[in-house]
Amino acid sequence: MSLTQYLPQDAAALALGANAITAALSAAARARGIEFRLVRTGSRGMVWLEPLLEIERDGVRHGFGPLEVSDAKPLFEADFGDHAKALGPVGAIPFLARQTRPTFARCGVIDPHDLDAYRSHGGLKGLARARTMAPAEIVAEVTDSGLRGRGGAGFPTGIKWKTVLDAEGPQKYIVCNADKGDSGTFADRMLMEGDPFCLIEGMAIAGLAVGASKDFAYCRSEYPHAIRTFGAILDAAREGGLLGTGFDIELRVGAGSYVCGEETALLNSMEGKRGTVRAKPPLPAHKGFMGRPTVINNIISLASVPVILAEGAGYYKSFGLGRSLGTVPLQVAGNVKHGGLFEAAFGITIRELVEDICGGTVSGRPVRAVQIGGPLGAYFPARMFDTPLGYEECDTAGGLIGHAGIVAFDDSADMGAMARFAMEFCAVESCGTCTPCRIGAVRGMEVIDRIRAGDPAAPAILADLCETMRDGSLCALGGFTPYPVESALKHFPEDFIPQKEAAE
Repeated sequence: MSLTQYLPQDAAALALGANAITAALSAAARARGIEFRLVRTGSRGMVWLEPLLEIERDGVRHGFGPLEVSDAKPLFEADFGDHAKALGPVGAIPFLARQTRPTFARCGVIDPHDLDAYRSHGGLKGLARARTMAPAEIVAEVTDSGLRGRGGAGFPTGIKWKTVLDAEGPQKYIVCNADKGDSGTFADRMLMEGDPFCLIEGMAIAGLAVGASKDFAYCRSEYPHAIRTFGAILDAAREGGLLGTGFDIELRVGAGSYVCGEETALLNSMEGKRGTVRAKPPLPAHKGFMGRPTVINNIISLASVPVILAEGAGYYKSFGLGRSLGTVPLQVAGNVKHGGLFEAAFGITIRELVEDICGGTVSGRPVRAVQIGGPLGAYFPARMFDTPLGYEECDTAGGLIGHAGIVAFDDSADMGAMARFAMEFCAVESCGTCTPCRIGAVRGMEVIDRIRAGDPAAPAILADLCETMRDGSLCALGGFTPYPVESALKHFPEDFIPQKEAAE
């Protein structure tokens, strides 16, 4: 009897015991004399089911999870059929079945190290087409697709590429910003660990589009599994002809600075300097890495490019809402029953995502608020949960979609404390270059403490401080910190009342 099984080696699955499950399954197979083949994949993104084992039968993957070591022997005894952890066909699990998944189509399906598997599942079609096109044609295709930066800024990717294509310079570069470390976000890490060839293909297409022969992937040191996986497949990509013929990619690893997720701080770090924010202009598109024209794109932006080239701009922009075209990997975390990655067309509402698809809170209490866009995102109260998730729609509602990280809180959360945490986070992570961020965040903590102590003058001071940080900071760290602070104060004013008054 020969048996092929699939189990993730994604960081989340490993943290939940995937390697121990692997050892237990292997031991159980040996004890029964069964020929055992285990393919280690990325994650499907259903974190509450990890470690998730899949068995393919008649072309259909059947799932079992979340597994424990003690499940290995009974699974073999049940011939991977009737078992308490049986989930049925994985593709039919509602959380997965309701997704629109062009970017993450292969995550959790293939061995991320296997270039042939990547190719057999639709990989390299976009690059093959791009190689038949002129650079301006590639840029036009990406522009027409409506793809906007998935790193948070939402700037049109095609316009950025055209700027670099038209710029004069003896050398041009592509830089993949793989340094996103926002709380509640994990799409970048999942893509690097689960489908890294997709990122390489996107970077190669970008290089063709702007005339860059050298790409860099700058990854945060807190992603050791992503670094190991991506570094290992670079050699396979060279052997497979993706790299090494007039175009190559180099992996750089940062030293753990949150602010290096900002593009100019990232460039300074890459150049061997302290990771501090640069004043703009000049823009990196004109003077970026080593003073040369540079495209800086987020992982998800670049990973969205292969399907655009393979299927055409019309296919990609058939999804979405208004000016928010295509799909977005929504990362749901916090106090939520079914947390994980849910790729969907722009336009899904907060309520549908958090209360319906993700099942509400794991505590069973009502969802009081969600924070959208990482630690610098605004808090949305329950009365605003019908807001569609799109760039302009979130902006109109007083927030930002950012990197599409969504963190849920139940009705026991202290939103005054969360507002203070935003200022504390900014103070700790500030690179110190500009005064509004460096000093403003420290003063912000003090002023919020004064508000909660009952100082009647403090709210006006906080409003003035937030305006200064928003308008005077060099980058989004200081500029966006007012979003969580002001939204918490606006929507949850009761959490800023002094404790004595609240008790009365």
